[in-house]
Amino acid sequence: MDGRERTTSAWPVADRPAPRVGLLDGFRIETACPGRTVRRDVVPPAVQRLVACVCFAGRPGRSAVAGQLWGDVSEDQAQASLRSALWRLGRLAPGLLDTAGGALALAPGVRADVRELADWAATVRDPRTPLDDLTLPRPDLDGDLLPGWHDDWVLIERERLRQLRLYALETLGARLAAAGRPAEAVEAALAAVRSEPLRESAHRLLVRVHLAEGDVAAAVRTYRHFRTMLRDELGLDPSDRFTRLVQHLGGGGRVAS
Repeated sequence: MDGRERTTSAWPVADRPAPRVGLLDGFRIETACPGRTVRRDVVPPAVQRLVACVCFAGRPGRSAVAGQLWGDVSEDQAQASLRSALWRLGRLAPGLLDTAGGALALAPGVRADVRELADWAATVRDPRTPLDDLTLPRPDLDGDLLPGWHDDWVLIERERLRQLRLYALETLGARLAAAGRPAEAVEAALAAVRSEPLRESAHRLLVRVHLAEGDVAAAVRTYRHFRTMLRDELGLDPSDRFTRLVQHLGGGGRVAS
């Protein structure tokens, strides 16, 4: 190794599918060759952390990356570790990063699932987006960020992405319900419930959709299921706001008791 790493401003072969970095449900690199993925077990941990860091940081300087990933050693050692990781990445997935100008970034055309998830959420939450352009996220955008990683910055990003997805799903469900599309609204609400079973706002949306359709039984069943789960897991009851949605159903206050 001569300490130099490949610098590129674009993926080498323009007519191939764009390479993609996957961080949801585990690290992977999908190369420009269709069907070929660089297996996680052949990518050194330092290289995985480097690529993940760049996916979130945009175009960080080398010193910032070295300090974040190797903050427990001297600056010289951190820079040496960064150079080694870049060299190894160049052997495994040449051209994945643009290293020009003293900064690091995904090369033009390289995609990342975490950025695709953020783009989907931004589209859903933009009130100018036409309703017909709104969809549930693709199944490959459903997983948790880098399971098993415990770096502080990963924990923060994991929670941020989880909340981003949940808020977008609830926004999607509310917009679909308001537009008189209950089946799709229920699907969005259920997706939020599956992602976070103890999230009251997702269950509350689901109850509202059922009530708007006149499906009292489904509304009551949803409330009772959530109440039982919340009591079993946390020893808590649903909020008064949620209870008021259903307390008049099924005869007096029996539903909410």
